[in-house]
Amino acid sequence: MASISSSISTALGIGSGIDTQALVASLVSATRDPKEKVITDRQSLNSARISALASASSSLDTFADALNSLLAGTGFSGTPTSSDESIASVSLLPGGVPAGLPAKLEVQQLASARILASTSVADATASTAVGQGTLTLTVGGTSKTITIDSTNDSYAGLAKAINDAGMGVTASVVTDNNGTRLVMKGQTGAANDFSLAAGTGADLAKFAWNGTDSATMKSAGAPQDAIIKIDGVEQHYSSNSIDTAIANLRIDLNKAVPGQPVTLASSEPTTSMRDLVVEFVDAYNTLIKALNTATATGTDSSNAGVLNGEASIRDMKRQLAAMTSTALAGTGTYRTLSDIGIGTNRDGTLTLDTNALDKAIAADPAGITQLLNPAVKSASNPGLAGLMDGVRDKIQQKDGALAQSQAKYKALAEDLADQFDKLDEQMADYQAQLTSVYSKMETRLNALKATQSYLEQQIAVWNNSDN
Repeated sequence: MASISSSISTALGIGSGIDTQALVASLVSATRDPKEKVITDRQSLNSARISALASASSSLDTFADALNSLLAGTGFSGTPTSSDESIASVSLLPGGVPAGLPAKLEVQQLASARILASTSVADATASTAVGQGTLTLTVGGTSKTITIDSTNDSYAGLAKAINDAGMGVTASVVTDNNGTRLVMKGQTGAANDFSLAAGTGADLAKFAWNGTDSATMKSAGAPQDAIIKIDGVEQHYSSNSIDTAIANLRIDLNKAVPGQPVTLASSEPTTSMRDLVVEFVDAYNTLIKALNTATATGTDSSNAGVLNGEASIRDMKRQLAAMTSTALAGTGTYRTLSDIGIGTNRDGTLTLDTNALDKAIAADPAGITQLLNPAVKSASNPGLAGLMDGVRDKIQQKDGALAQSQAKYKALAEDLADQFDKLDEQMADYQAQLTSVYSKMETRLNALKATQSYLEQQIAVWNNSDN
């Protein structure tokens, strides 16, 4: 039969080896873990949504920027051409599309300039004195006095004074085996003829020229206008670079060949534009498929897309879908993407009817080029890149649905972080309370243990007395 002392020890639990610290930790963990899991699960989902929204916005930027960069290349614009560049070459001017092409150009005469040269002076150099005084330079009815004094009395000084007059006459000093001379050249065109009249100082008179050659000054070239015919209409210009004969087209005259017409036309990048449309549809579909995956409903919440039910992504898809029916041109047969064979599937991706696209390009190559990549973008003709930029700007506007969703999830992330901090504080208080309770229990047990020790001693005495 058990002794009285062992029965008391069993009842009190003394010597059972209870780890009160571990017990407190277990109780705190049992309370904390479910609450912590709720917060961390919400944080994980919220972080995934923030990341997915950022990824969607970044993908939109990548798509729009790539389209802009692609269309900035020369391979996606109509290029003016000349059938004989040795006679005339052409280039595109900013501001629009050349009008009236194709056209027939005939170069009958090139523009030229007045060229004067003084008689060479043997043994002279650029620093040799020419004499002091004045000359009067007249260009197209406007005159200016050229003054030579002690500071610029030389061939070089005279040339500089003429150049500094700003009359469009270029002077230079030429030194060769025959000696040194002054050469002057005016601007092309009959209206830019010039003369140089003697003023004061007899020595400077040798540089005078007034339409008649002299022993000291001769004309090496006469000014005349360029004469061309465009579609049979004669036109005169002062320069061999002509910007106004055909709108938005520069014509550079290289050789006069009367009676031999040159065809000016525009070469449209039909192959490039077809490839562009195909690439656009492929890239667009890649973006939409990614958005569809992110918003998929799934069979339940465990396999639904992270942005399932997100209104801002629905708005993004809606605005992207509207691109096929948005006008890219205000006039013409082909005004929208749907007009050239682009349609929309039920899942939001695009489909391309290449036969319809090829027919449109064949029927109006210049129109398709201007539809997709206009030379001058406008509100009524933004082009494909301009349309994409407009859609991106609307989706990413400050007070738009996307920005509001991003702000909402950012605020939620801060709130969940605060909840986590609050849970830490609550669990620290709970742990302190349990520690206090079990510390008091430990004190009580120690007191009972002391009582046990006393009783054991008394029992031992009683037992000895019975013996």
